[in-house]
Amino acid sequence: MEIDERAADVPADPTPQHTPGSTAVGRVMRGDAKAYDVLLDQAIVRAAPRGKLFEELGDVKNPVAVGDLVRVSLEGDPLGIEEVLPRENSLSKVSSSHDPRRQVLFANVDQVILVSSLGKPGFSSNRTDRILAACRLEEIPAVLLLNKIDLDPGGEAEAIRETYTGAGYPVLETSAEQGIGLEELRDLLHGKVSVLYGASGVGKSTLLNALYGLQLKVGKISRYWSSGKHTTTFSRWIPIDVEGEREAGTVVVDTPGIRVFRLWGVNRRQLRHLYPDFEPYNTKCHFPNCSHDHEPGCAVDAAVESGKISATRYLSYVEILDELDPPPEDIETVLPPE
Repeated sequence: MEIDERAADVPADPTPQHTPGSTAVGRVMRGDAKAYDVLLDQAIVRAAPRGKLFEELGDVKNPVAVGDLVRVSLEGDPLGIEEVLPRENSLSKVSSSHDPRRQVLFANVDQVILVSSLGKPGFSSNRTDRILAACRLEEIPAVLLLNKIDLDPGGEAEAIRETYTGAGYPVLETSAEQGIGLEELRDLLHGKVSVLYGASGVGKSTLLNALYGLQLKVGKISRYWSSGKHTTTFSRWIPIDVEGEREAGTVVVDTPGIRVFRLWGVNRRQLRHLYPDFEPYNTKCHFPNCSHDHEPGCAVDAAVESGKISATRYLSYVEILDELDPPPEDIETVLPPE
């Protein structure tokens, strides 16, 4: 199997022929802090955002993201990105604990494959729930992938699968080392733009290497962080180019490992709607604006107590809730007189 090397390693291709003042629309394949690699007419060119894009940022950290369709001016060195075309969707997070701006991670995708692992690094329900909530906010289909299933002698995968299938999410189990679940994963990726997203060390690049022979770098597990070293530094849009038609239209986006994910653009009232397992109970609480945290007569709390909602899911909800601001018009719940 072969990969389109221009998309993976991005060699310096010649700039497409053009007339003075002309522009062209291309796909952002990879980027760093200063410039982006854009696919134009089967050639990868280097282009940097023009100043007006930074002037229009507002509370957004990065004007351009991998997967964007952009209009590029074909003059200058590097060429200039003049416009980001409207996105079908995008996934964002808070940039960092020191920078509250929106960081757009990627755009224009069909699904997010949220890769977690058993063994090291261990499964994090809190991080998983944050990313699933962000996907639901943007209406991006999400699948939970449990990799390193061969390192699960205690049966942790069964409990995780039960929790998340019960919450409405598909769960796939794989082992890149032993070839378990790879055909199912290949079928899931076929003909779609799929992002493999998760913590460093969970095996994202290893899975892609096993599926398509991409020869992506794979790192060792960091003893200090109990997570992998960052072998993918920047997100990459990788069209899969193999002989035959099986992989036609298949694109994978390989992403750097994450350690912290904080929801962007969500307030306390909205969060309850980002947990699909809460939906049957959201309208059954005593108070219509119940936050599902401390109010009496909370139907979600009762569902947790009865085992209808996962306790770990509820704990992650409460932790996220504590980080969020109330909506501008929100007021404290008023208890009825006794």
